[in-house]
Amino acid sequence: MMIMLVATIDNIPGKNVEIVGLVRGVIVSSKHIEKDIMASLKEIKGGEIKSYTDMKDAAFDAATERMVKEAQELGADGIIGVRYTAKFVKDATVSICSYGTAVKFVK
Repeated sequence: MMIMLVATIDNIPGKNVEIVGLVRGVIVSSKHIEKDIMASLKEIKGGEIKSYTDMKDAAFDAATERMVKEAQELGADGIIGVRYTAKFVKDATVSICSYGTAVKFVK
């Protein structure tokens, strides 16, 4: 399996690229009610709410994986200009969208 270059910069120094197109990955993730109750108790006490941090990290990873899969299906070598949006849709539900420009490296 080829490793896909994923970068937030808009060009790769020393590489000429051909634009393949826009790619994205989206996920909406929610917490289990029991874990949400425990997180609420932690919120009262103060400090990091690890279960929410873990949920958001997993959602970012899943959105990135979906974006990379879409780029691979298009035959791209990399994705440049990657951006993310994150939004809480409702209590304990987060929506993550990753998007960027799929490119092929040319000589």
